[in-house]
Amino acid sequence: MDTHHNKGDQFFKTPGDWIKHSKQLKEKFSILTDQDLKLEKGKEKEMLERIGNRLRKNREEVLNIIKEINVS
Repeated sequence: MDTHHNKGDQFFKTPGDWIKHSKQLKEKFSILTDQDLKLEKGKEKEMLERIGNRLRKNREEVLNIIKEINVS
């Protein structure tokens, strides 16, 4: 298991208002559910994995999608 991902996720902070951004993600990707986007403190990695699995994207692609939503 690659522990570097765990350390890397500590830099991941929810961009702005996560509730707003999660709604935008659900609008853009109707396959995402509330459970996929549920964010719990210390479990950011799990959320990113759920989103990635649902969208069939890797971690970097998911982070880029979230960044795009944040700037829109």
